Order: sequence, then structure tokens, then C-alpha cells
Amino acid sequence: MDFEAWWLIFLPLLFALGWMAARFDIKQMLSETRNLPDSYFRGLNFLLNEEPDRAIDAFVEVAKLDPETTELHFALGSLFRRRGEMERAIRVHQSLLFREDLPIAQRDHAQHELAQDYLKAGMLDRAEEAFAVLKDTSFALPALRALIRIYESEHDWARAITAVQTLRKLVDEPMPQLVHYHCEQAQAFLAEKPSNIEQARAALALAEQAVDQTQMSGPTPAFVRVSMLNATIAASQQDLIQQQFFLESVLKQAPEFAGLVAAELFNNYMAQGQAAEGLMRLQDHYQRHPSLDLFNVVFRGLRAQQGVDQAWAFARQALQSHPSLLGLDRLLEAELAQKPANEQTPSESPIPGADLTLLRRLINRHTQRLDRYVCGTCGFQARRYYWQCPGCNAWETYKPRRLEELE
Repeated sequence: MDFEAWWLIFLPLLFALGWMAARFDIKQMLSETRNLPDSYFRGLNFLLNEEPDRAIDAFVEVAKLDPETTELHFALGSLFRRRGEMERAIRVHQSLLFREDLPIAQRDHAQHELAQDYLKAGMLDRAEEAFAVLKDTSFALPALRALIRIYESEHDWARAITAVQTLRKLVDEPMPQLVHYHCEQAQAFLAEKPSNIEQARAALALAEQAVDQTQMSGPTPAFVRVSMLNATIAASQQDLIQQQFFLESVLKQAPEFAGLVAAELFNNYMAQGQAAEGLMRLQDHYQRHPSLDLFNVVFRGLRAQQGVDQAWAFARQALQSHPSLLGLDRLLEAELAQKPANEQTPSESPIPGADLTLLRRLINRHTQRLDRYVCGTCGFQARRYYWQCPGCNAWETYKPRRLEELE
């Protein structure tokens, strides 16, 4: 397209319009700046100088001088909560709720912030009431998740189940905790004196239904837990065949969890007079799915049933295939447990003349850190296996392997 000279007329006009717009914006900014209290700028200066305590005091003064600054109130309340000053956080958010002119959206926001204050302060009753108010607001989803955490902490499994079922209608995501809530109910019934077997079975039946609904790809820790509880019920009824069935189902369908049931399964075989068959079953499983916990059960069983030579032959082969300081520590512990404390190393020991007590003490010092399960979400380490992490409260975040195996 040809260039027309008369278009040049528009250039000065566009320049003038831009200059006027810039002057207008600058004047407006200066006008708004003059309206800000000096405390606001002092607070900013304190923040820049990394003096958070003095900055907070300055911003609190701004909030007192200008109650309309709702965003500043929200910022202060959240800051107080993060610093653990719960009483001040609660006062800030309550002051917002007392304002009759507060828009509905900001009122819901203040209600949600106040509920979080109560939750962090450990005031669970007030937190529950505050979150329940948000049922039909834009904060309904985070409020429902918070209520679930509250029900978990109170071990109110019935209400937790109802809340999770409601949550499933709102979001499309896996919720393994539903199975564990039913399992928690079953465990509570079994812990009663006398235990309520029928109610425990009913709870486990609901857990099995939840497993079928939530299981995405292959058996989950929830499946393992249901099987272990069913085995516990069978054992309480002296039904060894049924107990064996449930424990064997873990080995077949969730083989990596064998270490959690190996000891109980071996005891079941021994109670049926089939110790040799049980050891063969566990040894065969170890060859295909080795783990330290399973190694420990097999070695102890061989040591007790077939003697030191068979046990150490298994241990040597296992440690050659899967070298492990923790495994060596376990077998030394088991070996020493077979002998009185004042007895010398027997002549038939695989390490003739060795001071196994000293050797085990040296190795154990280095394996203490490795002899733990670890949460895959927050890294919390524990000596026992947890279905729910004590650190971050997430479900099914522990792998059934010790830290050394994972490293």
C-alpha cells in the first residue's frame, strides 16, 4: 500500500494524547499517595530493612487509621497466623466480620480466614462451626477439606466418611482415605472388650466396596490393610485356614508388601504344623520380591527351625545378591539373640572366633538412620509403617521398604 503524506498529521495528535494520559495517571497516583498515612510508608521502609516486627506495628496503625483497608486487614491476619500469633489473627478477622458494610464476597473470605485461625489455634469446635458456615459459598471446597482434617484428628470416622463422600461429588480425584476410615472403624470395634466382631466385619465389607471404587491400577495399601484386618478377625475366631487365605492374598496381589505380613504368615504355618512349608513359601517369595523385613523373618525362621548353617547359607546368598548393611545388622541381631549374653561365639559360627557383639555394635551405629520407613510427601521418617503419615497427615505415602532400600 502506498504511503500517504497526510497521515503524518496524526503523529502529533497521538503524541499529545499519550502525554495527557501519562500526566493524568501521574496526578492520580500522586493524589492517592498523599492520602496514604505516613505509617504505611514507614511499614514499607521497615520491610525493606528486614524489620518485620516494626513493619507489622506500622501496618496495624494504618489499619486503625483507615478501617476501610480490608486487604491490609487480610494481609495482617494471615501474617499473624503464620507467625503463630493466633489471638491477634483472630481479632483482625473478627473485626472484619463485625463490619456491616462488608461485601458478601469479602465477608466469606473473612469467615474462611477466621476458621483457619481457629484450626491452627487448636480450637477445633469453633473451627468446625466456622467452616460449616461456608457450606454454600465460594469457599465450600477448602472448607470441606478442612472439616475432613478436623474429623480425622477427632477420630470421628463416621462424619469423615460422610464428608469424603460429599467431596467425591465435587472433585474427580482418588480418595484412598475413605477405605482407611472404614478400617479405622473396624479396628475400633476389634479393640472393644469384648470385641464386636460383627460390626468390624460390616465395616470391612464397606472398606472392600470402597477399595473396588478407588483402586485405579493394581492393589493399593488400602487393599493390604483390609486383608490384614480380615486376617486378624479370622485369627480371633481360631480360623487358621481363613487367616492364611487373607495373608496369602497380600503376597499374591501386593507382593511388595510381603514384609508387613511375613511374620504373621509364618506363625500361621507353624500353628498348622507346616513350618517347613511356610519357610519355603517365604523364601520363594523373597527370591522374586526381596525386602529387608522379609529377609529378617526368613533368617529367624531358618535359624530356629533348621539351624545355623541353613540360616547363614540363606543370609550369605541374600546379601551377595542384595548387599545391605541393615540386612547384616538384622542377622547379627538374630544370631546374638539365640545365645546367652555371657556365651562366647560358638565354634560352628560362620565367623569363627569373631566377636559378633562388637561387630554388631559397630554396624548398628551406622544403620540406625537407615532402619526407617519414610513418607514420600514430607520425608517424615518412622520405625514402624504408617497408613497415614504422622507428619503431613497424608494417606498411603509410605512405601513398604526401609530407607536403605529406597536409597
